[in-house]
Amino acid sequence: MKKACAILLFILVTYNVYAADTPEVTLKDTAEVNTLNKNGYDNRLTNPKETVDDAEKALALADKLDYKRGKAEAYRIKGIGEYYLNRPDSALSRYFDAITWFEKINDDRGVAKVYNNIGNLYQMVEYEKALGYFNRSLTIAKKYNDSSLIASLYLNIGNIYNRKNMNVAALNYYNKSYELFTKLNNTTILVQCLENLGVIYYNQRDFEKAKKYLVEAHNKAKQMDMNSSVAAINLTLTDLYVSEGNYAEAEKYLEEGRNYSMLIHNEKDIYDYKHTAYEMELKRKNYKAALDNLINIYKEDSAAYRSNTSIRFNFLAQEQKRIIAAVNQQKKEELARVIYWSLTITTGLLIVVIVLLIANVKRKAVTNSQLQALNSEISRQKDNLDRINHHLEEIIDERTKDLQIKNKKLSEYSSYLSHQIRGPIATLKGLMNLEKEGLVDQVECIRMMDKCVSEIDEKIIEMSDMLHDSGHPGL
Repeated sequence: MKKACAILLFILVTYNVYAADTPEVTLKDTAEVNTLNKNGYDNRLTNPKETVDDAEKALALADKLDYKRGKAEAYRIKGIGEYYLNRPDSALSRYFDAITWFEKINDDRGVAKVYNNIGNLYQMVEYEKALGYFNRSLTIAKKYNDSSLIASLYLNIGNIYNRKNMNVAALNYYNKSYELFTKLNNTTILVQCLENLGVIYYNQRDFEKAKKYLVEAHNKAKQMDMNSSVAAINLTLTDLYVSEGNYAEAEKYLEEGRNYSMLIHNEKDIYDYKHTAYEMELKRKNYKAALDNLINIYKEDSAAYRSNTSIRFNFLAQEQKRIIAAVNQQKKEELARVIYWSLTITTGLLIVVIVLLIANVKRKAVTNSQLQALNSEISRQKDNLDRINHHLEEIIDERTKDLQIKNKKLSEYSSYLSHQIRGPIATLKGLMNLEKEGLVDQVECIRMMDKCVSEIDEKIIEMSDMLHDSGHPGL
């Protein structure tokens, strides 16, 4: 007995120690997942490759811990890193994975963030689809009053209108975004706001305002090591100075921006700088250098075309597999639900049937004796019904004859009414036609029409009296 008590006590102590230790370990590990995701997001503008690496580490740890929220966010962060590395097919696949996991935990705000990211992915190629995702995200963000996400969405929607050359609408959204980010003191996104305002004024050919915003954005981006932003801002500044004919400043920003784009391995920016270099040399009439740049661009375009075609095919295949898998999973879940409810309902019905059968057997003996008594009563009442039916047949014959007489009278009344009323109505129609053609005096016409209406009224009253007078003879 003592040994049994000792074993039981040991089990209880062990369980309590384990139960106390597990939450601490879990909290520590989930915090590490969150830290990796945050670091990855913070590095997106500086070193997007590190963003992807941190997201993969977070994903592996979250998967091991079955930490669904961390897993969903890791997929989103990895998609952002792929986006800044100019890998749209991989980015979109990761975003779809993120949505799947956020929906599993009913995290609408997480889904809204991913919609925003997908909108960013589409804003370079399909404006309307991008706006669709941004607006879906904005609806959720406003529901939860998420100021940071609302500000980001205003910024991105402004980008769409900017690309559609709708400068007034773009500037309106940029200003709203700038105000919100200023209140939130988000210095990183404020750099992007300044850059976008500069781009708008550059498109409007207001170079002084454009330089003011772009140079401020450039300096702040360099201070915060926002390498991706520096590369993008320098591209616009290069175009601006080329437009002004200030080639020395243009070359300075072009060279610096090209170095930053190579540092972050952004193939799109590298390509854009080569194209900008070609346009600058062409405008300077340095045709040999322009031709060299154009040849390099052509070679890269040919390779890029093949690469992009392959990427698009891979993306479509992945998307098709994802859709098929989702449909199959949905069918399996629906089939499982149907089977479950079918078995449940069948079991319930069987129980009901068994109960009813037992009750029926008990009532059967009583019912048999009652049926015998009822049979004799039914025989007696059947004789009564036969007599009643015979009497009813006589009554029906009388009523039938009466109805035939009344129907004949009604038919005669109807013929009479039709004959009596058609005359005044024909007169009315004639008067109306004469009045339309101006062949009769209006006052005389009204008097005659009033007379016709009076005749019709008299005939109707007469007919009503005839119909209600049961002793009136037939017509």
